[in-house]
Parts: sequence; structure tokens; C-alpha cells
Amino acid sequence: MPVARAARHVAIRFGAVALAGALLAACGSSSSGSSSADSADGGKVTLTVDLFGTFGYKEAGLYAEYQKLHPNVTIKESDTENEADYWKALQTRLAGGGGLADVQGVEVGRIASVTRQQADKFEDLGALGAKDLQAQFSQSKWSAATAPDGRVLGLGTDTGPEALCYRSDLFKAAGLPTDRVELAKQWATWDGYLALGKQYAAKAPAKSHWMDSIASLYSVMVGQQKERYYDASGKLIYDSNPAVKAAWNASVKAAQDGLSAKLAQWAPEWNQAFSSGSFATIACPAWMLGYIKGQAADAGKGKWDVAALPGGAGNWGGSYLSIPKGAKHTKEAFVFIKWITAKEQQAKLFTKQGSFPSNLGAIDLVKDVKDPYFSDAPIGTVFGTAAEQAPVQVPGLRDNDVNTQITNALGEVERKGTSSDEAWSHAQKGVKNALG
Repeated sequence: MPVARAARHVAIRFGAVALAGALLAACGSSSSGSSSADSADGGKVTLTVDLFGTFGYKEAGLYAEYQKLHPNVTIKESDTENEADYWKALQTRLAGGGGLADVQGVEVGRIASVTRQQADKFEDLGALGAKDLQAQFSQSKWSAATAPDGRVLGLGTDTGPEALCYRSDLFKAAGLPTDRVELAKQWATWDGYLALGKQYAAKAPAKSHWMDSIASLYSVMVGQQKERYYDASGKLIYDSNPAVKAAWNASVKAAQDGLSAKLAQWAPEWNQAFSSGSFATIACPAWMLGYIKGQAADAGKGKWDVAALPGGAGNWGGSYLSIPKGAKHTKEAFVFIKWITAKEQQAKLFTKQGSFPSNLGAIDLVKDVKDPYFSDAPIGTVFGTAAEQAPVQVPGLRDNDVNTQITNALGEVERKGTSSDEAWSHAQKGVKNALG
């Protein structure tokens, strides 16, 4: 959605993937909720849902399906592309107590702030019946949205298990292997990945680079760590964590070796590069698949492929749905988020939009999914394995803010030639100012 989707200001669009008939049949039945719960007085309800990026519910047809099941409910979604802008606006509304939607999205990098600092501003979903759902979700996803006193403040939507997406046509042009299994062996480590990048750079097509940006490389490397910017006690450790420094050094080296296209993620030039071939590889959490399809469109079909990530499994992004106090339709909102995070709906969202489920039952449903757009890559297996092996991360209070300052500083190295030491000093100053 950040964490390098630090800002899940992505727009996940387009592209259904192939799915076995059994899964489609399983998804045909919808669980959770009934039309009798639409409203307390049996009247019409307009349920407001405020999100960031594009969660894909409308695109996957889930809103239409829910409204058909609940004819008294009309869903009205508002959306902010940039998660940072969304979060700032949400804080203003929470402070003032007005303008809040019935359902608010919360990015995983913000959930610690909700559970530790803002629990009184959100409804306890456990009191509404959510505690009966705990067994449906992974322990890490559930616990991250649970306050110290046991209040449940969000239901998990997607997670961000990671793989590496690559342009097999560009690999072939540069004389590199294209088989996803062989490549996974060659780049089993990040050193192997960067070494292969040097081989690519030597014979790459004109104006094509190995990776999109060093900020992308950095974010995926720290996403493989249990502790990144905070330790389990809540202490800020980003400037002493050897894993952060290792990711920083690898990213700086990649810039110095000329492996980056120097593209700022989410900028128009970056979007265009998915089809132009300006870069050959990109770290891709599951939700990135839909984004690539949206940018590369039909011309990219069959040119992209997916392989296991170098250096082991990691996670980049993921979100929750919460109900703020002050919502007009609390009961109806809970019925909705219970339904839309159920296994059938999460499985549909993955097959149509690429958002990998946090619901354990849905993970089992999508294990055999292949994606024809990505050269029939077995994405259910690739991302499912990554989800199983990814570390249970320690959610930091201000993870997104720290990550933003560090990746901004890496941008200075990449695009301005700033030295590593000077840029790191800028990152530290930026973190200090951002955290107050």
C-alpha cells in the first residue's frame, strides 16, 4: 500500500489471473453477514469507506456483490492516492471528531500508532464480535492490530509477501538466463543479485538499467528483517541496527555501480518505465502485480515474470480496516468489514488484483494460482511460500516516517551524487525533525 509501501500510495489496477475451477466455486459462496443487519431500523444506509491508494474492492466487483447481498446498503468510497496525505487528513478528523467515514483504512506502518496511542479513537471490534474471527488470521497480523489491553482495532486486509519481478525479454537481450528457477538460484543472496546486475549492465539494451531505484532495493532489504527501526520494547534503533546499515551500504554500492535507473517511485517517469524497459528488475510485493499490469498494460503481457526474492522472504506493506468512534453506522460497518476480509473475498481480491490474503483460509484457496500476464508464473506458490517464511516484524510507532527520511536521503546519493556519509547524516536529521 510502504515500510516502503510507506506509503501505499499505489494504484492496484487491472489484470485477472488464472484460477482453478475449484477456487472459483469456493469463492462463489459468500460468508459473513446478512441483510437483516443492514441497519438498526431497517432503513437505507449509506456506508462510507475512506481508503488510500486503491484497495481494489470496486475493481474486483466486491462492492457490487455486497450491495446485492445487502440491498439496504449503498457503499460510498473516498480515496486518497498518497497514503501520507491520507494519514494526515485522518489525524485531523480524529482530533476534531468530525468528517470520519464509517470504515477507515490503516496502513501496516501506522497500526502501532493506532494500538498504542489512538486506541480510544477507534471502536473495539472484539466487542462487536471480531474475537470469534481470530483463528482465521495469522497471529502476527492479528496481534499487530490488538491494543495492549486486548481491544481489537482492525481486521487485516492484505499482506505484502515479496518476490522479484523481472523483464525476461530484456534478460534474453542481455544474454542472461530467463528461467525463474535458475535465476532464483543465481540471486539467492543480494550479492548474487548485484553481481548479476553488473553482467546485465555490460550488455543491457540501450537506456535500460538493472533496477528502478536504490530506494526500492533498500526498502525490500529492510523488509526482510524482524526488527528494523524499533526494537520489541519500542526503542528507536534505526541508527544502530546493523541490518539497516547493511541495506544502506548495498543500496549506495548499487548506485555507485550504475545499476539504478534513478527513478523516484510513484512518479510519472517511474510509471512509464514499466513499459519502456528503463529497468529490468523490481522488488514486488504481491500487490505490485496489479500495479505493473496497470502501467505496462497489454503490451507487457508475457514480458514480465516472477521469481523468489534474493536474501530470503520479506514483507512490504499490508493494511487493516478499522471503525472510528464517531462513525454513523458502527454495526453495519462491522458487518461489512467482517464480510470483505473473509476468505472468499480475500481470495477473489488476489485472483483479480494481486493483493495477497491475510486470511489463512484464503491463502489455502489461492495456492495453485498462476498468472498468465507474468508468463504463467506460479504466484500462489511464490507469494504463499514468502508469506510462510517472512519474519514476524516488530511494528514501530513511526516506521513510515523513518523509512521516508532514509529513502529520501538515498535519493540524494542516487540523483545528486551526495556521499554516503553526508546523506546518512541528512537521514538522521530528517528522522529527528520528523519525530519531533
